[in-house]
Amino acid sequence: MRIGLLTEGGYPDASGEAHAWCDRLVRGLTGHDFEVYALSADARQEARPRPELPEHVRLVHRAPLWGDFPAGHRRAAEERKGRTPGRRARRRFAERFGDLVTAFATVPAGSGPASGAPHGDPPSGPDSAADTPVTRKADRFAAGLYGLAELAREHGGLPAMLHSEGAVRILEAVCHGPRALPAAQGAQVNDLLAVTAQLELALRPLSLDWYGDRHTPGLGGVDLCHATSGGAAALPGLLAKRFFGTPLLVTEYGVRLREHYLARAASPLSVPVRALLAAFQGALAAETYAQAALITPGNTHARRWQERCGADRARLRTVYPGMDAAPFAAVADAAADDSKTLVWVGKVEPAKDLIALLHAFAEVRKAEPAATLRIIGGPGRDPRAPGYLAHCRALAAQLFPDEAADARTVGENPVSFEEIGSPEVPALEDAYASGAVVVLSSVIEGFPRSLVEAMFCGRATVSTDAGAVCEVIGGTGLVVPPRNPRALAEACAALLADPDRRARLGAAARARALELFTVEQNVAAFRGIYLELISRAPARPAACRTRDAHGVPRPFARPAESHVPGRWAATGTTARAATVPAGRTPSWAAPGAGRPAAVPVAAEARTETGGGDVVREGGQAVRRDGTAGNQAWPARGREQW
Repeated sequence: MRIGLLTEGGYPDASGEAHAWCDRLVRGLTGHDFEVYALSADARQEARPRPELPEHVRLVHRAPLWGDFPAGHRRAAEERKGRTPGRRARRRFAERFGDLVTAFATVPAGSGPASGAPHGDPPSGPDSAADTPVTRKADRFAAGLYGLAELAREHGGLPAMLHSEGAVRILEAVCHGPRALPAAQGAQVNDLLAVTAQLELALRPLSLDWYGDRHTPGLGGVDLCHATSGGAAALPGLLAKRFFGTPLLVTEYGVRLREHYLARAASPLSVPVRALLAAFQGALAAETYAQAALITPGNTHARRWQERCGADRARLRTVYPGMDAAPFAAVADAAADDSKTLVWVGKVEPAKDLIALLHAFAEVRKAEPAATLRIIGGPGRDPRAPGYLAHCRALAAQLFPDEAADARTVGENPVSFEEIGSPEVPALEDAYASGAVVVLSSVIEGFPRSLVEAMFCGRATVSTDAGAVCEVIGGTGLVVPPRNPRALAEACAALLADPDRRARLGAAARARALELFTVEQNVAAFRGIYLELISRAPARPAACRTRDAHGVPRPFARPAESHVPGRWAATGTTARAATVPAGRTPSWAAPGAGRPAAVPVAAEARTETGGGDVVREGGQAVRRDGTAGNQAWPARGREQW
């Protein structure tokens, strides 16, 4: 099976957990061939040394989501016709871009007062129950998105048109219209220019040469597209489904829309720009969830986000991210000793709320004077992280002056700030092994990786109820409300004072982590999902031949219904079957065609008698299990049915 792996800012060039998870998945699924289509986030990512990939990664396509559109990714049609779009192409662009912008930059028409949107004409007609304002907006967004994709495929020049004055005027007309988003009504020219520039980057996958032609199959030749996140990474998968009928699988371990909201909230962009870009990302997420054959969130917290964005609950399946437990296997279970060390591990940034942890530790010291706190980790990616780390150091020095046993020794602070790789903490597993209790104090959290690592090490944990913490912990640790230093202190003090309880919780935590969060369970889950999705779509228009250009057989290139095997034996009669000529597919078996409730036997199989054709009573073919189907069974006379 050929898998198109769609990534953004991660595998195969970037470091971090996004890269590690994809690498573990690819190396675990050696029975499939992978083609990687990677969107890079910045120039630093492309400047990194290229990693060595497994042999079954057949090719890697890279494209930037920054700077000018790369000339090397222009399609052949665009090179032939030149870079200046004609009048017809510009007119099509104005129509489709207008649909796209109107869909995400306006409030729904016909919304009532309860929705918070302006009044409008209520839907009417027989389909009014399904034709809601939100549905109409989603349809218009899809029409605009795929219309722009078809324009880029046929004529090219889409990046230039998105940067044109015409695009700015279309956006301005919508933002100053009667149904514009309230936050976007005051958009100025510089705001509109910023939005169109960001839209060109977000829509850049529409113009890439990844979709194949008569010389290179591209995404048209893969059997399944697997997007490792929403947003821009899912766009090539949406186009592959639109153009070739390729099934799309979307995996989100951190919901891309949530990450966008958090990033924009701290950005220096103006309010209209943030509102318009957030609305676009929300509409794109809804379209992605609507078109995906299956969506695999990494936890229930992400699943709730996806459901609120319109994902169908029936197509959601939680698959926990697989983590490598091998490095932590050598860490012994927590012994029932008198250790009084608390350990915090992670990236230091405001969302981790170390300020609350330090104040909680001040309360812990009152109950346990010998307690110490080790904060292990460097600054995170948040621009405020270095300043936040300095503030935490200053607060620790203020709350806990250096203490000395006597007048001749040097005092030490009970709070230490360390990093992985230092002489005191040479490896990550050493950080967890050094503590009796592992603490997580976040106010914002997705999937708590440090918590799972502590569970692999058999450590008791105290955590705040943020993100997927409760789902990960189960009943193997203590959970307190976020931004509550007193509750955090009481939980930490309770575990420090009870070694036996720490040992019991640590052993239960290790067993739970090894059952749910290992690489093996993750790879096994996706192996089954790949086969399941392919079994639902055995044939596609782009895969109509039994062998590809290199002569490799394509077992799913021909639908099973395209040929009903020859003659059937009938009891006491001679039966003949109407078969479909080789190489042709019945209209009812074409992709997207509706399946008949039942197929008349007269068209498929009949018995010849002296009195003419006699068909089974009811005139319909029924499967052996009694359900109506599209394959005729032998005609045997009425008394035998």
